[in-house]
Amino acid sequence: MQVVFFGTPAFAVPTLERLLNHPNFDVLAVVTQPDKRRGRGNEMMPSAVKQVALKHSLSIWQPKRVKKDRQTLAKLKESGADAFVVVAYGQILSPEILAMPKLGCINVHGSLLPKYRGAAPIQWSIYNGETETGITTMLMDEGMDTGDMLLKTYISIGLLDNAYQLAATLADRGADLAIETLLKLEKQELTPIPQDDSQATYAPLIQKSDYAIDWSRTAIEIHNQIRGFFPNCFATFRDRSLKILATVPLGKTYLPQLPAELQILEDNWTALASLTGDPGEIVSNLKNLGPVVQTGKGLLLLREVQLAGKRPQSGWNFVNGMRLSVGEVISNG
Repeated sequence: MQVVFFGTPAFAVPTLERLLNHPNFDVLAVVTQPDKRRGRGNEMMPSAVKQVALKHSLSIWQPKRVKKDRQTLAKLKESGADAFVVVAYGQILSPEILAMPKLGCINVHGSLLPKYRGAAPIQWSIYNGETETGITTMLMDEGMDTGDMLLKTYISIGLLDNAYQLAATLADRGADLAIETLLKLEKQELTPIPQDDSQATYAPLIQKSDYAIDWSRTAIEIHNQIRGFFPNCFATFRDRSLKILATVPLGKTYLPQLPAELQILEDNWTALASLTGDPGEIVSNLKNLGPVVQTGKGLLLLREVQLAGKRPQSGWNFVNGMRLSVGEVISNG
């Protein structure tokens, strides 16, 4: 099967690599977003997908606006591809493009559609406290993730999973599902299923304001924000920005879900439950773990943080390095 691959970030790489390594597929070309300036040096850097394409000497097309780029449109039409495979490409495809391949444009989306249509399904599913997500493959149409569904795979979300970890798992599962979808579609073994629009939810682009921590919210809400928008959520400590990278919500509901190395929290829950303070106040410094902060409802253990200008460090090293005192306040972001 001849395919053209559309994709940009690291999330799309496993699917491209599976296609390249599978004997039943021939990747004719890769369409990816233009190079962007990144990093401290502000140098022009290729996308993760382009880096893989370069290693395999593939044809690479990088239109600023694929719908308007006549040269790219001509190449896509001339390719005669059986399918266009789209994974986190980052641009909307026009009806003209959607109609080109024989089998259609196959999208690999990081949610259980129709839930979390949009740009950031993985992040918002964690933010909203979901315990299950997955991958949906679909036949693309003109809407935003509204096409008929083909296959799904389901994945549980652990209490301490963050968006980076979950994305890696979903990307790997999505690659397998993409291959299965294409092979079954070619054999006419799939029946596209329309989405129920009444059940749709949305995952919009994340704004900078979404990263600011408000300690008046509940411990579980802040915890889900931090892991959902990892590694960007921040508060303020001693007039410096403090990124909070990993937390543990403390409470009877959550303690049984913790890994063995955090069993001490359950063992000491009676003492922890008696702690209290104002939102943002450090109410305890747990040895070898880190500071415990009072929220609007419940306590939150800070397991990993990063002070502005410093490298990430464990909560306990933060306690020792900054000589934290019980009663100090970490202010809102």
